[in-house]
Amino acid sequence: MSAEIFTSQSHPLKALTTEQDRFALREQIRVWGRELGFQQIGFAQPELAEHEQYLQAWIDNDYHGEMSYMAGHGHKRSRPNELVEGTQTVITARMDYLPADIETTTLLSQKDKAYISRYALGRDYHKLIRKRLTQLAKQIEQEIKPLGYRAFVDSAPLLERALATRSGLGWIGKNTMLIHPKAGSFFFLGEILIDLALPVDQPYPKDHCGSCRQCHLVCPTQAFVGDKLLDARRCISYLTIELKGAIPEPLRKGIGNRIFGCDDCQLACPWNRFSQHTQETDFSPRHNLDRVDLVELFAWDEETFLSKTEGTPIRRAGYERWLRNIAVALGNAPTSNEVLSALNTRLDHESPLVQEHVLWALHQHQ
Repeated sequence: MSAEIFTSQSHPLKALTTEQDRFALREQIRVWGRELGFQQIGFAQPELAEHEQYLQAWIDNDYHGEMSYMAGHGHKRSRPNELVEGTQTVITARMDYLPADIETTTLLSQKDKAYISRYALGRDYHKLIRKRLTQLAKQIEQEIKPLGYRAFVDSAPLLERALATRSGLGWIGKNTMLIHPKAGSFFFLGEILIDLALPVDQPYPKDHCGSCRQCHLVCPTQAFVGDKLLDARRCISYLTIELKGAIPEPLRKGIGNRIFGCDDCQLACPWNRFSQHTQETDFSPRHNLDRVDLVELFAWDEETFLSKTEGTPIRRAGYERWLRNIAVALGNAPTSNEVLSALNTRLDHESPLVQEHVLWALHQHQ
């Protein structure tokens, strides 16, 4: 659909008097979305009642661990029109984030190097994508009328992957990630809740995981307790980012050199051979964090940590947990004078949490 018909000098879409007008606007929103850097835009109704029972069962089993926010907000996660009153349509969006020419599985085998989940190497995606979604909403508003909207990026009680599936962006795989057959799963999701009824897309028609269970087989901590069922308390992403206290000892060896998040279940997924490299330079690695030595990171003082993680998702862990995670990774690293010396420098750290994990790490080298 040509963009010209949506200008103020041509067909007056502001009235949206016919269904054809609404279909035309929907397609133009897709065009604007691509111009703003999104790879796909979808449209869904604000209703996910069929997912409520699944979510509640997950919470009842305490699979959410310390993430108390997952148990809050009542049914708002599955009923977006209760989250934002008046919502009639949910616009969903996905954006690729995997940088080109970046090491993944090779780095995981280099135990003296730090592995940081590939989504966290560059600028914080929350800020970038929310800004783009807000721009998209304003473009819609300029064309039709004053528009009621709110943009979200992993920042509200919403079942984002369920909404993405409902709007045709992919299916939820056995690893709980959203998968698109031509793009894999290395992408971010975002939503705009609007008070305008637009034609919705058909839900993604089929789950293409088949009999494959590679994501379950490679998980270092056996966090999957069923298909599409994750016990977050065992997940390395949870352990290194969400968990505030000590990492359970039986899980520390499985963490390997992963100090912030984990990509193993995505790296093992056959569909990710179709993943696309991002065109967003802001997602490029900062400060060589895609290939840095553990010992170098462990030497950072808090000022350096705050400076070099400014504007990145890594800030979420905080300095104390950053040291906790690296101590575990150093415990899993090959024994060397350099590793032992680094650990000993933190043996009397003011944080009991850091001390505990340093002592554990030193014990691994005895």
